[in-house]
Amino acid sequence: MTDQKPIDKTKAQNRKILFSCVFVVGAMVGLAYASVPLYKLFCQVTGFGGTTQVATEAPVEVSEKTIKVRFNADVNSGLNWQFKPEQREITVRLGEDNLAYYMAENMSVQPITGQAVYNVTPLKAGQYFNKIACFCFDEQTLEPGQRVDMPVSFYVDPAIAEDINTQDVKTITLSYTFFKAEASVEAADGNEDQGG
Repeated sequence: MTDQKPIDKTKAQNRKILFSCVFVVGAMVGLAYASVPLYKLFCQVTGFGGTTQVATEAPVEVSEKTIKVRFNADVNSGLNWQFKPEQREITVRLGEDNLAYYMAENMSVQPITGQAVYNVTPLKAGQYFNKIACFCFDEQTLEPGQRVDMPVSFYVDPAIAEDINTQDVKTITLSYTFFKAEASVEAADGNEDQGG
């Protein structure tokens, strides 16, 4: 009977180690799935990586201080669209609601859905750049040859002038890149674009 106790103790230790390993692996898988939404939330809250903020309206007070906002547009090679800003640069008052337009045109012979990703540079200005309404919030579907104006309503938070880290920022560049949306990729399987 005395031989049975060391075997039982070893089995109990092995079970503890097994459960600990299963727990660690489960926690790692959970963290892997949570990392993308947590990183996205972190970027939205802090403006990290040039991520802009989302607002429902511009502040009531508008500063007399101004800043230049430049506009940039790119299209991923997998999307047969032309995409460009209607204006290259505007000077805005801090806190003022502004409206800028981009133009997109589907150059293919079939409907295509695109999704824009965006950021601002310098990256440290992201937390002060606020979008009120933007075409980038939703996927955009364009019919063959369709050309549309896409507005973005935004303001630059007056606090940018008070932050010691951003007092040197005189110009902010808002950049968009359009990609083919997943729905378009699936619909296009076996039926590739014929446009030029």
